[in-house]
Amino acid sequence: MRLGFGAVAASLFVASPLAVGCGLDTDGDEWDGWTVTVYYTAVESYHFGPLETVRGCSDLECADADVEIGSLPKDFIEVVRDEGTGRITSGGNAGQYLNWSYDVGFWLDTEPRDTGGEALRPFESAAAYDIEPGTRLRLTGCRSAGRESDSACDRFSAATWTIGDDFTPGLGGPRHLDLYIGEETSESFTEGPYFVTFTDATLEPVD
Repeated sequence: MRLGFGAVAASLFVASPLAVGCGLDTDGDEWDGWTVTVYYTAVESYHFGPLETVRGCSDLECADADVEIGSLPKDFIEVVRDEGTGRITSGGNAGQYLNWSYDVGFWLDTEPRDTGGEALRPFESAAAYDIEPGTRLRLTGCRSAGRESDSACDRFSAATWTIGDDFTPGLGGPRHLDLYIGEETSESFTEGPYFVTFTDATLEPVD
């Protein structure tokens, strides 16, 4: 999901609140025709399978990218690669976060983070292609692609979302917004009411 983390330590975003890259028609007070999905922090205790050794950075500074972080369930590691972050619940690193980006790989951290180095905040942090970090949006129209209910649409529409993440190259694309919903709460988390996809959604920029 996330684009990269290589310049995190030095990143200072100075962004216009409505700055959007080329290729997107964002004239007017609302932006139509968006696909809205979600991402989350995996929790190790809800994942199983054979253990695999994870190597990466031992901290955010990443002086050495080939440190042995530990052995973790294969399923958990795969979800961290997909979602970008996971909380470790076993061993000496219990309580820390295993984060991942395509350009750095894995690293240990005290927080789940976006590509700007900021902590991810549930129902606040968001990712999008070609929208400047710091842009703030509201979801003003939700059309279901499946089991989503009006209550789920109401919950997402009540939040103000701030762009801080981007997509891994080859994923995402124009008119795709990814919303961070926090940590897993059960083994069936992805079957829950907030694991949603909204199609043809409408967004409203916030000054």
